[in-house]
Amino acid sequence: MIGIVVVSHSLELARATAALGRGLMPGLDVRVEIAAGMPGGELGTDATEVAAAIGRADDGDGVLVLTDLGSGVMSAETALDLVNPAVRGRVRVSCAPLVEGFVSAYAAAGIGRTLNTVAEEAERALEFKDTQMVR
Repeated sequence: MIGIVVVSHSLELARATAALGRGLMPGLDVRVEIAAGMPGGELGTDATEVAAAIGRADDGDGVLVLTDLGSGVMSAETALDLVNPAVRGRVRVSCAPLVEGFVSAYAAAGIGRTLNTVAEEAERALEFKDTQMVR
């Protein structure tokens, strides 16, 4: 099954994002790992923590990494240099919005979709939100 890593500058935000997906779809069994914040509760991201989370999330089917802000993306991309090359080949760092993307990815992963499909669902998440907007 596809694992998901939530990378955020805020541990609280990452935990809340994961809790939202789990709460909306309680019957799904998706491996979710969090790499968020810095020691002492400071805001920030750490590439070594992201790499460790990727390792924990990987069961051989692939891992989708979702990030909150630009330097989170940089930490995630740096983490790819720190993981085993075999693992790196089955990891995707997504440009999806964190919360909406996580919920969509969680649903897709939970029903056994492939890494490419899980990533596509995450990246299309804003399209679904946009169609609900009254303009």
